[in-house]
Amino acid sequence: MGKKKRVLFVVNPISGGKRKKGFEKRALEALDAGLYDAHFVFSEYPGHANKLGKEAVQEGFDLVVAVGGDGTINEIASALNGTETALGIIPEGSGNGLALYLGIPLNERAAVRRLNRFETITIDSGTINGLAFFNMAGIGFDASVSDRFANDNIRGPIGYLKAVLTEISTYKPKRYVLDIDGKTFEREAFMISVANSPQYGNNAYVAPQASVTDGVLDVCIIHKFPLYTIPMMLFHLFNKTADQSEYVEIVPGKKIHIERDTSDAVHVDGEPMEMGTMLDITVNPDTLRILC
Repeated sequence: MGKKKRVLFVVNPISGGKRKKGFEKRALEALDAGLYDAHFVFSEYPGHANKLGKEAVQEGFDLVVAVGGDGTINEIASALNGTETALGIIPEGSGNGLALYLGIPLNERAAVRRLNRFETITIDSGTINGLAFFNMAGIGFDASVSDRFANDNIRGPIGYLKAVLTEISTYKPKRYVLDIDGKTFEREAFMISVANSPQYGNNAYVAPQASVTDGVLDVCIIHKFPLYTIPMMLFHLFNKTADQSEYVEIVPGKKIHIERDTSDAVHVDGEPMEMGTMLDITVNPDTLRILC
């Protein structure tokens, strides 16, 4: 028998509105005890998962497993990015975009059992004004929705839908100047998503051709569209055909600079934060080892 792999499970107790009580017991039932020496810790405040991830790297853990949503995954992945320590995912969030894209089961026990294969790929990451993202970053409408959702008391898909419907009736498109690999675009856009993976979460594909291993980001510009076309837009999103909509323009790029008229919310893997009028976005190829 070889040496056991040391794994740290970082559990976000509140992600996705799902209770995590008893997670350790359930995980140990499904985990291969011959392969892993398992440790468990709960994150206690925003930024804590990132700190725990950094400590795990210093302590020589082979694997850190994010038990939570895209925000928890981002915190831990940011700590592991560029190191030998691999990331595992037990999807317990509202959207689970990266997990769905990688084919990680949404069933908790099945996701834990998946770790027993210890099959890794190395994926790209992006940075927006120095902050890492692994699934998607965005400005405009979806950032406003993330902002509203973060400040609301209803989690899960229902809460997200409520935030979308509240925002969509009042949101006005904004003007942006984009430089994508040296080419300039001036656009009035409803929102701009910069995609490393193709989907937001809940199987809504905004950039169907995006790949986490191709060394480029897909800049998805959603133009102003009439409200009556919303059902068609949603059909495209969930049918992986967003790139066929006349209101969607997708430009692949490695270095992206976006200027906008006012400081506003940006979402980084679904977590909203305030940023200024200038946004610098780059792709960083092959930086994160991830179990899939």
